[in-house]
Amino acid sequence: MATAHKPLFLWHHLNKLRWLCLTMIFTMLVLLPFLHVYQSFVAAHAYDLLAPNEQRLYDAMEMISEPFVDDVENDLDAIKGNTWSGSFWGLQLSDPLAAIGQTAASLSLYWPFLLTALIPLLLTVLFGRFYCGWICPATLLYELNTNLAGWLRWAGIGPGNRRFDRRLKYLVLALGLGLSAATGSVAIAAIYPPAIVGREIYYAVALGGFGAGSVFFLMTLLFDLLVARRGFCRYLCPGGALYSLLGRYRLLRIRRIVEGCNDCGKCNMVCEFALDPMHDDFGQECNNCTACIAICPTAAMTFTLGARDVARQGPGHLGRAYRGQKQGEGT
Repeated sequence: MATAHKPLFLWHHLNKLRWLCLTMIFTMLVLLPFLHVYQSFVAAHAYDLLAPNEQRLYDAMEMISEPFVDDVENDLDAIKGNTWSGSFWGLQLSDPLAAIGQTAASLSLYWPFLLTALIPLLLTVLFGRFYCGWICPATLLYELNTNLAGWLRWAGIGPGNRRFDRRLKYLVLALGLGLSAATGSVAIAAIYPPAIVGREIYYAVALGGFGAGSVFFLMTLLFDLLVARRGFCRYLCPGGALYSLLGRYRLLRIRRIVEGCNDCGKCNMVCEFALDPMHDDFGQECNNCTACIAICPTAAMTFTLGARDVARQGPGHLGRAYRGQKQGEGT
């Protein structure tokens, strides 16, 4: 029985792969505006008219892109946009929240744009709130912020750890869509961290400054640090609300292997969303980040297929509570 439940060796290392994905996506968001500025310089055929700092940018981007492209003016169009909405080698992809927000703002259905959210939508049905854990560029910054909270705790400064009603984010989602419909603009993008991060990076590179969104995003970091751990994602993020709803009955989910669990509680401590893996409570909030799998000392966490979490299985069979229970039954 235990052999049948034994998790794949790969699962234990998925959290490292996740961090690599987040880092690569964030790096892409930083690099793309530089490449597109370089692309406009090339199209202008005016290298000698560029300022010295612009010439240095031109030379650096030429060195980076030369091994991969032959025609700068056209080949660099292969990747456009950001994680809100973009084009990747001709494949148009959009965040489902972008599609819903645009629909609310226009009060109409524009199918060509809606279809660009189809692949992310299907992936969410399969993997749940995976966008939040594996793709969202803000996640990288939020998790680094969590590490900063650990340093503050080590220095004797206690970060905030208040809890609120998780249903608040569904109210934020509803209000954001309502405001988008009332104003005719995708207002919800103004409070959605992935859209803000991509937009503000572009402003900084292409326009030489930050917009108001950077102030809002900084406030979310402070909220997470001083008020509630990952508070914005857990309680206020409209995208988190949408992905939680879409991924409620995801097919791939994490499961505790009760036969190998020793009830150490490390899975609960490492969970950024304050879920309760030790008692089989993952729910629709889980983003399959695999942090609980990575930290489990007895490899008692694995992936399973199913539209619902397993029912609470009781104490881990390697823990004191279970052994005491069995000894009591024996006497």
